[in-house]
Amino acid sequence: MNRKLRMGMIGGGKDAFIGAIHRIAINMDGQAEMVTGALSINPEIAIVSGRELFLDEERIFTDYKLMLEKEAAIPANKRIDFISIVTPNFVHFDPAMMALEKGFHVAIEKPITFSLDQAKQLKTKVEETGLQLLLTHTYTGYPMIKQARQMVKNGLLGKIRKVYVEYPQGWLSNFIEGSSAQAAWRTDPTKSGIAGAMGDIGTHAFNLAEYVTDLKTIQVSSNLNTVVEGRKLDDDGAAFLKFDNGSTGVLMATQIAAGEENNLKIRVYGEKGGLEWKQEDANSLLVKWMNKPTEIYRAGSSYLSSFATSNCRTPAGHPEGYLEAFANHYRNFIFTIRAKMNNEKPKEEWLDFPGVDEGVRGMAFIETVVASSKSNQKWTDFIV
Repeated sequence: MNRKLRMGMIGGGKDAFIGAIHRIAINMDGQAEMVTGALSINPEIAIVSGRELFLDEERIFTDYKLMLEKEAAIPANKRIDFISIVTPNFVHFDPAMMALEKGFHVAIEKPITFSLDQAKQLKTKVEETGLQLLLTHTYTGYPMIKQARQMVKNGLLGKIRKVYVEYPQGWLSNFIEGSSAQAAWRTDPTKSGIAGAMGDIGTHAFNLAEYVTDLKTIQVSSNLNTVVEGRKLDDDGAAFLKFDNGSTGVLMATQIAAGEENNLKIRVYGEKGGLEWKQEDANSLLVKWMNKPTEIYRAGSSYLSSFATSNCRTPAGHPEGYLEAFANHYRNFIFTIRAKMNNEKPKEEWLDFPGVDEGVRGMAFIETVVASSKSNQKWTDFIV
């Protein structure tokens, strides 16, 4: 099979934020094309959005269920290969399950579902079908994060002892739910789930910590706060983490840090040295040693691991950004699908994208931090 993969999108119409980001990422490598969509729950917006994206009139839908039924019924040489789901959290599970049942691979926004139970059901369905699922935890797509992971896996820091990961934002410092559709659904427990800031950005911080260190969280001690009056979900929180190698971590996620944008940062310390990365300088990875000067690893350089270099897109000194990190996940996902369609073994670097296992752990994190915050116990077990 040597062609572009065909994609359908659920959500992501002209009134949405993240849909356009996904479409840019999908188009960046020319490996897939969007051919159909059910782009909004609002029929008028769904139709207008499809037309503005020049979709065939017959493949513009106002109902994702009808879209999936129609796509499954058309000849294999014309139907879609995968679905991208970019809806609010409460509309993740049903379309993902239906897409898998119809034989379509799935890309989906995080958190993967509305609840841990749904995430487990989705994992079972993925395993039953043998299809691929991409969970768009964007930040593990950065090449220098992949370099950090490989350095940890190769033992250059020795045993990991301490992890600090923080994600401060400031956009919810005031009550803007009445004027911002994004704020309204992200702080609504009927649409977002049981967590606010921890579900939205805390899951990114958690995923980043486990990805870079290759460790698994086994216990959590957390405190969640709702700072802005009238808000229904947490907008600020922190958690202590215990990992399966005996080390500990500190995680902070807040959306009321006035003046902050998306200042995601991680520091990892081992017996021999440490690593530091922040999204505001995504091309740089600081490597700190006990008895010699700090080293600065830079994206685009020849000395990086194959996992980093295969996800670098620009010459050294040019920014590797958010859109490129998104696109790295989609490209690896698409290359893996194509390889399996051709009965070929995917390269190890292609398989390096977040999937259903990370989705289940993300939902377990949400439920554990909420339970811990409500509990009087010092530690709450992390049970997947």
